[in-house]
Amino acid sequence: MPQQEHLAVYEVFVRSARGLDHKHVGSLHAESPEHALMYARDCYLRRSEGISVWVVKASDVTASQGDDVADFVEPMDDKDYRHATHYVLPESVKNM
Repeated sequence: MPQQEHLAVYEVFVRSARGLDHKHVGSLHAESPEHALMYARDCYLRRSEGISVWVVKASDVTASQGDDVADFVEPMDDKDYRHATHYVLPESVKNM
């Protein structure tokens, strides 16, 4: 296996069932996206925990910082219609 400094960090996302979102489950080091996918399968899908796995190079992820939350949330506080809290879902809808 190559030395640690030559490996990229990949973020791993798993979808547990059709219709559900992919959830971040962890990170790993790999020498290529293909290897990261194989490692993710071995580490995070060993016991059939999911049906789909994504790997994303951590350096390609752009994310807000904790201090930025006010800039993202406050402008939306006055727009209740953007939240699905006013809708009643039929019992037949399992995942939304």
